[in-house]
Formats: sequence, structure tokens, C-alpha cells
Amino acid sequence: MRWLWLDRFTEFESGSHAKGLKCVALDEEVVDKYIPGYPVLPPTLIIEGLAQLGGILVSEHFDFTVRTVLGKVNRAIYHRMARPGDQLEYYAKLENTQSEGAICSCTCHCDGELLAEIDLMFAFLDADRFGVESMFNDGDLLSMLRLMNLFHVAKDANGQPLEISPNL
Repeated sequence: MRWLWLDRFTEFESGSHAKGLKCVALDEEVVDKYIPGYPVLPPTLIIEGLAQLGGILVSEHFDFTVRTVLGKVNRAIYHRMARPGDQLEYYAKLENTQSEGAICSCTCHCDGELLAEIDLMFAFLDADRFGVESMFNDGDLLSMLRLMNLFHVAKDANGQPLEISPNL
């Protein structure tokens, strides 16, 4: 994954929910250039950040054995734009899982104020149809999750520290 729209995890409970932070910075080119003269984080990148948070929640639930991609944005409601200096608090709740995918309900807050409500549907790519090659080089996903402090905060369903999956 080349661009990360999630800076770090703050909470992670396997099979339940995840929380994370995104700090909006003026030095991010996309923030400065999206609406010239009015710097904001494009709303689609809030969706992407929540998709990264929810996608990792879904993938971990399946022990990183499924190739998870964002399949559909079921609903997206924005209450205000994210501006430079905002610290976005992302939340994803795993609502439903099936053999073909999963659904997460997500929110984005800043300073306690609701910025966005997003419902996401994730799909699992069928290995027979789309191939089995990984979306990451060996060890890259594990390194990324470590950089974002996942294993500092992650708990399994019993409240114990999350073990690092051999599938990473």
C-alpha cells in the first residue's frame, strides 16, 4: 500500500471494533491542492482511511487468510470538512461477516464532533478468479501494522494481547 490514510491504531478488539487516528497536515499535497485556497482533506480520503482501518479489522478476523478489498460504500454522510490541524478519530465496528465479505459501520470524529458516518462493504477476492498473489511484499503488511502501533493496543476476543499471525 503506497498511501496510508491512517496514522496509528489506538484500540483494536479482534472481531469487534478498531479505533485509529489520522492527523490532517497542510504539508500533504492532496490537502493543499484539493480546493485551491481552502485546504481540506478530501472526503474520499476519509473513506479510504476508514476502509484501511476496517479492512485490517476484517482481515485480522479471518487471520489474514482472505484478500480483503473495499467493495462498496453503502452510505456516506459528511457533517463538516476536515481541515489542517484536525486530529481525526476513526472508528470501525465489524457488523457482519460472510464467506464473500464483511460489513463495517464507521465514524469519524474531531474534538468530540461527528464529522462523518460511513458504512462500508468489504469483498474477498476469489483466489481462483483473481489469483492468490499477495497485495503486499513479504513482511510489508506486518511492518506497516507495527509502525501504526497495532500490536501495542490489539486484544483478542478474550481481552488478551493479540498474537502476530503467521500469515503476516
